Amino acid sequence: MSEQHVLVLNCGSSSLKFAVIDANNAQELLSGLAERLHNDDAVIKYKIAGSKHQNALTAKADHKVAIDTLVSLIREHKLADSLIAVGHRVVHGGEQFTGSQVITDDVIAAIMKTAQLAPLHNPANLTGIKAAQQAFPALTQVAVFDTAFHQSMPKHAYLYALPYALYKEQGVRRYGFHGTSHNYVSAKAVEVLGLANSHRIITAHLGNGCSVCAIKDGNSVDTSMGLTPLEGVVMGTRSGDIDPGLFDFLTVQLGYSSQEVSSMLNKDSGLLGISELSNDCRTIEEAHLEGNTQATLALDIFCYRLAKQIAAYLVPLSGLDVLVFTGGIGENSDIIRAKVLTHLSFLGWQLDPQKNTEARFGNMGVITTADSNIKAMVIPTNEEWMICQDAARLAKEL
Repeated sequence: MSEQHVLVLNCGSSSLKFAVIDANNAQELLSGLAERLHNDDAVIKYKIAGSKHQNALTAKADHKVAIDTLVSLIREHKLADSLIAVGHRVVHGGEQFTGSQVITDDVIAAIMKTAQLAPLHNPANLTGIKAAQQAFPALTQVAVFDTAFHQSMPKHAYLYALPYALYKEQGVRRYGFHGTSHNYVSAKAVEVLGLANSHRIITAHLGNGCSVCAIKDGNSVDTSMGLTPLEGVVMGTRSGDIDPGLFDFLTVQLGYSSQEVSSMLNKDSGLLGISELSNDCRTIEEAHLEGNTQATLALDIFCYRLAKQIAAYLVPLSGLDVLVFTGGIGENSDIIRAKVLTHLSFLGWQLDPQKNTEARFGNMGVITTADSNIKAMVIPTNEEWMICQDAARLAKEL
C-alpha cells in the first residue's frame, strides 16, 4: 500500500497545532505545536521519530511564519512527497455545512461570513487555510467543521425562545461545538462495547472548553454549547450558563462596558473565576487536596453543573447506555469523574475506584463495575485522526 499522508492543521488565535498522519494506519509521523504566536517568545515544539524538539521562532511570529517553519520541517524529513491533502479544523460552519468540505472560494466566503459567530476562531482558521494554500498549492485542502456533527439536532433542541426573526434573518440558534471529538469518542464507544445500531450515548468533552452531547443512534440530538462556545457547563475560563439579566446589572448598575462583560465571561470566569487560582484543573485539584476552600468550591460547582447537564440529556435519549468522558480533564481527572458519578448514582452505576485510577493519561477503559446498569468509560479523543480520515477521503474522491 502506497504511503498516503495528511497534514492536519488546527489554528487557534495564538497557536498552531499540527500533525502529519498516515491515512492508512493513523500513525503520527510528525506532530507538534507552535504557540505564543504574535509574542516575543513564540516557539515551535514538535515530535518526530519518538524524539522531541523545540525551536524558537522569530519575535512576533504569526501563523504564516509558523506554517513556513512547519513546511521546512516536512521537507527536511522528506514527508512532502507523500502528502495527499491538508485537513483544517474550522470551528464554525453555521447551518450551511453538515459535513467536511473541499475548500473552494465559496467555502472560504462562507467561513468568513460565520466569523462573526466565532470571532476568536474562524479568522485564525482562515489564516491557516490561506498559508497552507500558498505553501501547498497542489494539495487538496479540506475544512472539517466543529459544528457539522450537531446539524442533526431537531429544531426544538437548537432554537432559542427568542423572536423567530432572529433565527430566520441572523441565524441565531444553538450550533454546538467539539463535534469532531463527540463524533469520534461516541463511535469508538460503539465499537469497543459492541453496541447495537440503536444506542444512547452521552459524551462529555472536558478541557479548557467543555461541552456535553446527547447522541442517539450515531446522531447528535442535543448539545450544551450554543450560538457560541460560551453557553453550557462551567469551563476553564468561561462561565457557561448565566442569567441573561446579568448583562444589564453589570452594564447599567456597575458601569461595565459590553466588551468588559464579554471578556469577563470568556476569560476570567469558570474554574479560574471561582478558584481565584488558575484555569488549570491540575492546579485546582492539588490545592483542593491541600485544603484550599476556593479550589474545593470550584470543583464542586464544576461537577454539580456537569452532572445536571448529563442528567438533562436523559430526556432526549429516553435512557442511557453509556457515558463517555474525554478531553484533557475528562481523560485525566479521576477526581472529577468520581464526583460526577456520585451525583448521578441514582442511575444505578457503581464506580470501580481502581479502574477509575487506571483510566488516566491516555488509557481507555470502563470505570464502572460489571454489575452497573449503565456503563461509564474514558476514551481519549483523537480529533486529528478524524480530520485526517475526512481529508483523505475527499481527496481521493476528486
